[in-house]
Amino acid sequence: MRKLLIAIALLAALAGGAIFSRLADPLIEWRVRTALVEAGVNERRAECMAGRIVERLTPVQLWKLRQGMAAQPGEPDKGYGLGELVKRLRRVGDGEVVAVITTSTGLCAIGIG
Repeated sequence: MRKLLIAIALLAALAGGAIFSRLADPLIEWRVRTALVEAGVNERRAECMAGRIVERLTPVQLWKLRQGMAAQPGEPDKGYGLGELVKRLRRVGDGEVVAVITTSTGLCAIGIG
């Protein structure tokens, strides 16, 4: 009986986490979209990219992306070019994050994202 109660509590916690995660997605997507616009991506492309990025990356990967893309001392805060973007993506150190960002950029740029 005790194992059954623990299993039910665990399932309830997982369901609550899934519900919270779905509720948090619009906020996370808005933050990603805002960061992309601040980095110089136009509004329409940023909206396309943000949806794809949030859908495909875990919260931990999003956090790593945020940390890696943050300006270090001596780096521009916004409006930087492709070379700076590549340098910052390398700092992330996660191949899946880089793949999602690059594919999202390409697909959204040609309008099929």
